[in-house]
Amino acid sequence: MTYIVTERCASNRYTDCVADCPVDCFYEIQDPHMLIINPDECIDCDACVPLCPVNAIYPEAEVPEEYEEWTPKNDAAACTDDNRITETVGSLDGAHSIEEVKQKEEEKFGNPLADPSSAAN
Repeated sequence: MTYIVTERCASNRYTDCVADCPVDCFYEIQDPHMLIINPDECIDCDACVPLCPVNAIYPEAEVPEEYEEWTPKNDAAACTDDNRITETVGSLDGAHSIEEVKQKEEEKFGNPLADPSSAAN
């Protein structure tokens, strides 16, 4: 199992999750602008999940059906030394709060989706 960064991170790019990653398996992509986890490097330690301000990181087995399309987007092929993130750099301008993310989910899916089980709430 690995961890999956979902749409909740898109256009937010919070990097709080990077701070405690013991293997530096986070990478920044541009389309959409967000972080992803390299599944070949992730050691499933769960350290990142409670640090994400928008609860965007799910254990692969918990990814909501509505976000299953994000699993292949966390692809090792998109990870290079040039886009590796090893320290907190801050969110993007206009990044959304968890409340705003849940409101967008409610509008898109009819209800806000469940947070990861180990997320800080």
